[in-house]
Amino acid sequence: MSKTSTGLEKNVAAGLCYVFGWISGLIFLLIEKEDEDIRFHAMQSIVVFAGLNLLQIMLTISLIGIPLLTIIGLVGFILWILLVIKGFQGEKYKLPIAGDIAEKWASKINI
Repeated sequence: MSKTSTGLEKNVAAGLCYVFGWISGLIFLLIEKEDEDIRFHAMQSIVVFAGLNLLQIMLTISLIGIPLLTIIGLVGFILWILLVIKGFQGEKYKLPIAGDIAEKWASKINI
């Protein structure tokens, strides 16, 4: 396995991008400057989990969407497990829509 500029094996860094949701994604986006795959995983983590968090906030504020919070939470948990496993396996698993957004933004954002 190859190492990233963080000094971690590529599959370990990919899995860690998802462990703490969008927060770990943001951390890896800030520290990984070279490896495009890790930047993709970091951005996908941000897009998916920040998007779900924002959706939960909007549903809570609207009160109408409160019954949907359990479903959103379950979907988020399933996605979290899937993405962590795929990341640690070293697979570049691209989610529909969010993966396309992440791919575009990961290469354009240089922090």
